Formats: sequence, structure tokens, C-alpha cells
Amino acid sequence: MTTQEQNQKRTELTELGEFGLIDHLTSGIVPKNASTVKGVGDDAAVIDNGDLYTLVSSDLLVEGVHFDLTYTPLKHLGYKAAVVNFSDICAMNGVAKQLTVGIAVSNRYSVEAMAEIYSGIRLACDKYNVDLVGGDTTSSRSGLFMGLTIIGTAAKDEVVYRHTANENDLICVSGDLGSAYAGLLLLEREKAAYVANPDMQPDLEGFDYILERQLKPEARKDIVELFKEHKLMPTSMIDVSDGLASDILHICANSEKGCAIYEEKIPIDFSTINLCDSLKIDPTTAALNGGEDYELLFTVSQKDYELLKNFTEVSIIGHITDKNSGTNLVTRSGQLVPLTAQGWNSFRK
Repeated sequence: MTTQEQNQKRTELTELGEFGLIDHLTSGIVPKNASTVKGVGDDAAVIDNGDLYTLVSSDLLVEGVHFDLTYTPLKHLGYKAAVVNFSDICAMNGVAKQLTVGIAVSNRYSVEAMAEIYSGIRLACDKYNVDLVGGDTTSSRSGLFMGLTIIGTAAKDEVVYRHTANENDLICVSGDLGSAYAGLLLLEREKAAYVANPDMQPDLEGFDYILERQLKPEARKDIVELFKEHKLMPTSMIDVSDGLASDILHICANSEKGCAIYEEKIPIDFSTINLCDSLKIDPTTAALNGGEDYELLFTVSQKDYELLKNFTEVSIIGHITDKNSGTNLVTRSGQLVPLTAQGWNSFRK
């Protein structure tokens, strides 16, 4: 290979993946302003605004990549688009305050369709006491694109990052895992059946919970409020958007630690187990790799165990280890299986 050919070598996005690309594009960035407390690498940027920290996070949603309008009602899409951004602020132990929304649409969308999307956004803002303060609209030649930016606040001594887990900390998660993925599998199954026979009626009876978890998730603002009420300070935190495995690996990598997650401790709802059984999928795999649960995954000091064990909405699923011990799932049979990031990746082949 000549020097010219080497200089022109093309690197495919799939070689790096989403998070590898982010690292590649942002490595070496040094904040120029003293007010930038935390930049790239967490659920939200942290900016010093005097008495409080301001938290800022952005999200991009693309039709055909992040959502399928075959089975996603427009009002639900608007609601979910807002709530998943609120979740990023919760993951920093903050409170969401303002939201901006940018939308690009093709001419196959009507004014009424746009109003339906915004009705969902406004419903979410009303529920979470967030102000919709601006944004932008433009045309698109192919489908619907949404870009949202959420702004929140947190007391300076209450912001929780991904990189601050300590060895022997307990690993905890709110709610249950895998249910949003189970809802997606169910919707995709019924979509395939519809394509094969447009006269069929979808078979969704008995699966209300997992469908809601996929189509209308909620941010765990209640857990953040619980922390404040009981004066519990997590040592690290992230929201489960890419799957339990991917997200605990983020905490471990950023904290330079290992972990042990116990399979038998992972909270999985019965309806998720039921759907997975019918599709011959391991429920643990759904919980580890499914994503979009938007539960809070966090670590706490062992000294807080007595306080934590009374939180009915929280499960203790493992502990942080030293880096050399690796990042492992402890199966029900006691085997150590290395965790791999198989959750959502925008650039996976």
C-alpha cells in the first residue's frame, strides 16, 4: 500500500461503534471556561452557574432508527421523546427545568400530525413540571427527525457522576429491567404478522405493562426525590438506556473499576418473563441487553445498606470490585461470565 493509499484509508463507522466514535471525536477536548465543570462523557454536561449547577443534555431521534411509526402513536412519540431527556437529568441526581425541541418533517406530515406530537411533549412537560422554552422547525426530505435539549439544575454537592464508583460499593437499580425490550419484541412480532396478512388483528391482550414501558416510559424522578428525602447520596449513577450490561460497563470504565452482577438479583417483571418464554428468549438476556428501560442504575456505599433495604422500588444486584477482577455476571449456577456491551449501538452493522 502506497503512502497516498494509507492517507486515504477510509474507516467505517461500524469499526468504532457509537461510543467509540464519540471518544474518537471528543478526545483531547479541554474546557476553555472555568464554568464548565463536566463536558462530554456523562448523562449531562455540568455548568457552574453560581449557586447551582446547570445540567444540559441533548438527544436526537430519527424515524426508522429510533422509532417505527407503524406502531408508535404520534402523541406517545412526543411524550417519550421528552421523558427520555428528563431521565438524563435524573441520572445526574438533578431536576429537569426547561426543554427545547427541534423537528424536521417531510411533506407527508400534516399540521394535525405535528400538533399530536407536540401534545405528547406538552403532556410530559406538564407532568414533570418542565417548561417548553423554544426550539426550531424545518423541512426534511425523508421522514421525521427530532432534536431535544433538556436543561436542569442540581445543588453543587448533590450532582452524581458515572466516574465516582468505589470498590465494594453496592450496585442498585430501580424498577425492573427488560420490559421495554419485551414490549418492542411484541410490537415487532405483530408488525411482521400484519405485513404477512393486513387483515389480521394484533394479539396484544395481557401485555399492557410491557407495551407501556416501550411506548410511554417514565423518568425516575421519584427515585431522585427519595434520595433527597432520606439524605442518601449515590456514589455514581446512570440511566438504563442501552441495557444493564452496557450501562454498568460505562460506570466501571469511567470509574476504573470492575463489578459482579448477580443474575438471580436482576429484577424482571413476570409479563417480561412470560413474553420471553413465548419467544424462546432468555429473560436475563433481555434485561442485560434490551435497553430503553430508563431505570436508574446507581452505586451506594455499603454503610447505606440499612437505609437502602427499605426502598421497595430498588433492588441490590451486585457490587463494585477492583479493576483487575473484571466486569462479570455471576450466573445462578455460580459461573462468572464476562459482561459485554450488546445493547443499543447506533452504528452496529
